[in-house]
Amino acid sequence: MTTTSKDIEQSPEDERIDQGLSGERFQTGRVLTIAAVHAVHDTYTAFLPPLLPEFISRFLLSKTKAGLLIVFLQIPSLLQPVIGHLSDRVSLRYLVILAPAVTATMMSLLGVAPGYAVLALLLTITGFSSAALHAVGPVMVGSVSGRNLGRGMSLWMVGGELGRTIGPVVVVTVVKFLTPEGLPWLIPAGLLASAFLYSRLRKSPGRPLKVDQGLPWRSALKRMRPVMAPLVGIIIVRIFLNSALTTFLPIFLNEQGVDLWFAGFSLTILEAAGVAGALLGGSISDRLGRRLILFISLVTTPIFMFVFLTVSGWAQITILPLLGFTSLSITPVLMALVQENFPENRALANGLYMALGFTIRSGAVVVMGALGDLIGLRQAFTASAVLMLLGIPLVLLLPNERRLLDMEK
Repeated sequence: MTTTSKDIEQSPEDERIDQGLSGERFQTGRVLTIAAVHAVHDTYTAFLPPLLPEFISRFLLSKTKAGLLIVFLQIPSLLQPVIGHLSDRVSLRYLVILAPAVTATMMSLLGVAPGYAVLALLLTITGFSSAALHAVGPVMVGSVSGRNLGRGMSLWMVGGELGRTIGPVVVVTVVKFLTPEGLPWLIPAGLLASAFLYSRLRKSPGRPLKVDQGLPWRSALKRMRPVMAPLVGIIIVRIFLNSALTTFLPIFLNEQGVDLWFAGFSLTILEAAGVAGALLGGSISDRLGRRLILFISLVTTPIFMFVFLTVSGWAQITILPLLGFTSLSITPVLMALVQENFPENRALANGLYMALGFTIRSGAVVVMGALGDLIGLRQAFTASAVLMLLGIPLVLLLPNERRLLDMEK
């Protein structure tokens, strides 16, 4: 019997795994395991926004330079299309497995960084780890979600939102009781998480299933253009408001006299509501349609932001859950839309979408920081809400779900 390269690359056990994952059944256990990767990883990346007031005070930073730290964290995301294109061809599961350990180490060392340059270096390394996870992870989830892609993306996003909910509380608590120099004590948790993930994910597929090698990247990008164009517009109009909330909310509240711990806890309130939004958004869009959920979010989120800016004290706290729910509910919807439109190149499409999102967010954070220095954060938050309303007509340019169903038949 002649042994082919395919026989060498895929063992019988791997083939059985692939066959089991290639059906229409929703693989709950595997989806939850991969979502746990997201949760652990994003717990650590969520350390940065609550630490920004500390860094501003310690290193005498402007809001613009503080916002630039987000850019160092997210600029490696430009590599996500490359990682995604590679992931369409070979398994990159180990990038997902290693992500919690690398990210935990780098983010925990922020507490002992001696200067701005070291902060930038640690955040850039974290950015490479994050780029790998976010390029490969959603595609792994999509591979085990069957026809319930929206639900799979919701659970993936719930993992991230849980991490961003827990992270601010963890970091401000450690800073409060152990000072920033105590953050390295959090490194072992990330190492243990990667060890656990290795035991659970080492045989999971790291690339889409029941798909050939996909279209050449030039042809794939050309085909993606009609969908990606309105998507980029939607990303732009919503990312300013999202970055305002998830990056500058602690600074905004701190300037209003709220202490660092409670300002950081406000992010937890926001992100906790985002967990519910992410969980329901994708799942509901499987039934009611992606465009309807996008429309509702683009209308209601700016309204809640206007209300948030006109009230104060505990009234603001009551608005935060509504803001978190509506602003974060559409992320899994967008991810599901991207993957279902490009089944031949899911990882490349996902990587391109994630790279665009992270890159645009980096620029938005810098712009919001500069506007905060120039006209104040309250006025910058108002401008972000107005901009989001401009994205409503773009929803009509997205593909109709009925057309997609007809194509599948």
